Parts: sequence; structure tokens; C-alpha cells
Amino acid sequence: MGVRAASGGRALSLDTLVRLERGLKASGTPRRLPVPDGMTAPLGCDAVAVPARFGPLVLPRLPRVGCVYADEAHWWWLVPSDSDYALEWPAPAHYAAGAVVPDAPAVPGLIHKPDGTLPYTPPIPLYLALCRVTGTTPTWSRPLIA
Repeated sequence: MGVRAASGGRALSLDTLVRLERGLKASGTPRRLPVPDGMTAPLGCDAVAVPARFGPLVLPRLPRVGCVYADEAHWWWLVPSDSDYALEWPAPAHYAAGAVVPDAPAVPGLIHKPDGTLPYTPPIPLYLALCRVTGTTPTWSRPLIA
């Protein structure tokens, strides 16, 4: 599916439009969480942030933990790009496309680096752990309302 400009210009895909919208929402001085030296991110990087009080509750619930960053207010997990596709991350989690930390005075510090070369925390176990600690029913388990 694409959108064509009235002047007959190039068609834009839905993915392109979503990325453009995300770019418009960025404010302040954006800072990107870095992939540590020696690691690669072949799937791109996004991040999921939660208030710092939830970090220690989520961590032991994960079967594999990728790179985790923290500051006084939040813990951030690196996940593959587009891990928000068809997922409604539970509040108060914040999904950050491109692993951009908005309005941060500095880049949060790396508090966990996994063995190996991939920086990712698997998004589905992270999503389920966040649902558990926030008392949120996963999207696919909610009743349908007509």
C-alpha cells in the first residue's frame, strides 16, 4: 500500500509514512543509545524504556538479556527495530524508535552487556515481563469488544 502525491510524484509506503511521523515527534536534544564496541545490530535498534523502579522486577523474568542502559529515571532495553509492530507496549513503558532517548541530559549508562555480538533483548519475553509487572493483560489475550 502506498500514497501517491497529487502531483504524480513517488509513492510512499506505509512504513515510510510511519518513520516520517516518528521523526516529527522527536523533540529536545535526542540522544541515541549506542551499540557497544564489538557488537553488531543487523536488525537495527529500537529501545523500550520503563521507569527505574520496574527495572529490577523485569530483569530476572527474562530468559536472555541484551544491552540494558539506565539513568536515575529509566531503564532502557535494546530490541530489534520495529518490535512495536502489532504490539501495544504496556504503560508506563515507552517505545523509542531508533533507540533515541528524548530530552535526556546525557546518554544513560550501560548496566548490562550480554555475551556474544548481538545487543538485543528478545521483544516478546520483554513484552510479557512488562505486562506481568505492570498488571497489564497482553494484547492478544484481551477480549474483543464489538
